[in-house]
Amino acid sequence: MMPAAADPRQRSRVPIAPLAWRLTPAALLLAACTVGPNYKPPTPQVPPHWSSQALDSAPRASSVTEQDEPASQWWREFHDATLDSLIERAQSVNLDVRLALLRIDEARVQRAIARAGYLPTVALDASYTRQRFSETTPTGSLFNSVGSIHLPGGESVSIPNPYNQFQLSGGIAWEIDLFGRVRRSVEAAQANLQVSAEDHRAVILALLSDVSEGYLELRGAQERLRVARENLDTIQELLELTRNRRDAGLVTQIDVSNAAAQAEVTRAEIPALEMQITQSVNLLSRLLDREPEALRAELGAPMTLPAVPDTVAIGVPSALARRRPDIREAEANLHAATAQIGVAVASLFPSLTLAATGGDQSETLGHLFEWASRFGSVGPTFDLPVLDVGRWKTVRLYDVRAQEAALSYRRAVLAALHEVENALAAYSADQQRRLALEAAVAQNRDALALSRQRYEKGLTSFIDVLDADRSLQQNDLALAAARVAVSTDLVEIFRALGGGVP
Repeated sequence: MMPAAADPRQRSRVPIAPLAWRLTPAALLLAACTVGPNYKPPTPQVPPHWSSQALDSAPRASSVTEQDEPASQWWREFHDATLDSLIERAQSVNLDVRLALLRIDEARVQRAIARAGYLPTVALDASYTRQRFSETTPTGSLFNSVGSIHLPGGESVSIPNPYNQFQLSGGIAWEIDLFGRVRRSVEAAQANLQVSAEDHRAVILALLSDVSEGYLELRGAQERLRVARENLDTIQELLELTRNRRDAGLVTQIDVSNAAAQAEVTRAEIPALEMQITQSVNLLSRLLDREPEALRAELGAPMTLPAVPDTVAIGVPSALARRRPDIREAEANLHAATAQIGVAVASLFPSLTLAATGGDQSETLGHLFEWASRFGSVGPTFDLPVLDVGRWKTVRLYDVRAQEAALSYRRAVLAALHEVENALAAYSADQQRRLALEAAVAQNRDALALSRQRYEKGLTSFIDVLDADRSLQQNDLALAAARVAVSTDLVEIFRALGGGVP
């Protein structure tokens, strides 16, 4: 009795290459290696405290302290409901913020692309070709001369020319991350995602500051317009008084002309102030993604300029690097540049790819799915770069970029320290200027009242009255501008501190 024939399917299976099995454990062991420098967060070089000039105790209505951290929602320190509403709406509709959010999404996709390097790639293919060999070539001449032959012990074999070929196939390839090229790529992509996130925070901080300053400038322009109109009313009263005295023969036309000229000078200031109000309204409209003049009905009515708080917390310098988005963005750029060095170094080392392909191939569509039509291959590919100068230069390139990123980080920290110190100095100086102008305006009002009394009694000339009125107008407008400067200086302090950004 003859033994049962073996299953042809079992007999014709293609064995997996033993080399692949031998290489796989070693590949997995090497996959734990990651070349290139490991990132170490930099230590910012900052003083332990702000300068004594920034924390001086000169007379002023609002003082600063480093005992507490800045308010998380610092714009609420102004206690203005309209400002709070503008800030809330701007964060949800501003176009720059929405663009920054899209850049974060883009960075997330880039990270997902980098992570895809961990996974094998799978491809499926279906094809049909009809091919004919030229009979005037050695290959075509051989095919044409053989035609159909009969092999001993087997079926006849036909070698047609032309011939068809149907094929269904699939392939899988998996690059083993031997030296951490993929891991470093993912690390760099994650750092770039952090860069985009910090850029988003920086855009929000700029938006908070711009809306606050625009609103304060608007209220300041409205205040200056009110002062200018009051000054115009005052000089109009003087003009009427002077005309009455001229009609009574007590003064000459010269005094009337001087008073009329002063009135026109005062009136000339009003259009410029109205233009500033329009520009502020339009700025706020743009920041809220609205057309020009869209907020006129909401903001057109004059309101009092918000007062600054009695005490402003600024924190210590060491917290600045953890709070400012631009510093954290510079640090993330340094991290990404360091990881890119590892990607470049890994490209200098060998790479191992495990691959397998298989499918069905036949001359006719009817035989395509027969067991005899199958084909396949499996095995590793080991790629060893021997001489590639470009790869070595790439390592140097990313090393230089990492050095640039390190210097950019130090520059960002230094710039932040200077911005805070300058903002604090401006806040102190403008407060002292405001106090001096308040005292000056009070003296100007007394001087104008006394000069008017003396003029009405004929004890002084009209020039003295005009001089007193002119001084009052100048200092009154300067005082209104100083009040705005103090408020905007406070906004600049919070902008420099980097507070209020989630």
